[in-house]
Amino acid sequence: MDTELVLIGRAADRPPDAVWAVVAELYEGHALRLTRMALVMVGDRPTAEDVVHEAFLGLYRRWPHLRDPERALAYVRSAVLNRCRNALRRRRVPFRAEHLPPIWSAEAEALVGEEQREVMNALHRLPARQREALVLRYFCDLSEAQTAETMRVSRGTVKSTTSRALTALGRILKEGQ
Repeated sequence: MDTELVLIGRAADRPPDAVWAVVAELYEGHALRLTRMALVMVGDRPTAEDVVHEAFLGLYRRWPHLRDPERALAYVRSAVLNRCRNALRRRRVPFRAEHLPPIWSAEAEALVGEEQREVMNALHRLPARQREALVLRYFCDLSEAQTAETMRVSRGTVKSTTSRALTALGRILKEGQ
């Protein structure tokens, strides 16, 4: 059995210090990946970090009310997605991502940087649900079931939404050439 799940089970009915230890361990194991997901969704690092921190704080506060503490990671993942949605709704300026590629050479930096900008701009032209499905499935590498759970939709909805999103993304990228 996964040690993470054992710790979660042990902390379910314990005092706040034990819960804090479990949430801290979940944070250490998953915050970076969730921050990367949030960065792709919202486009700027400070907002992405705030979204993830608030989600973990929410997990800590709501721990006694969780129906199934073993699904804490799924709860946090959904909370991050919902907080990204809220952050995007509150925005007054349009999305502008600044993704900095690793630098191999000046030419590689220019090519990779331009390709990433094109993909990110195309991704953010998709409807929110399609963008979320693509980010969760392919950027976060979640299964269809995990994506469905995070988005709170059925697996069939994930399949059809992902298919439509890939078609639309290809069309948008082709138009940009």
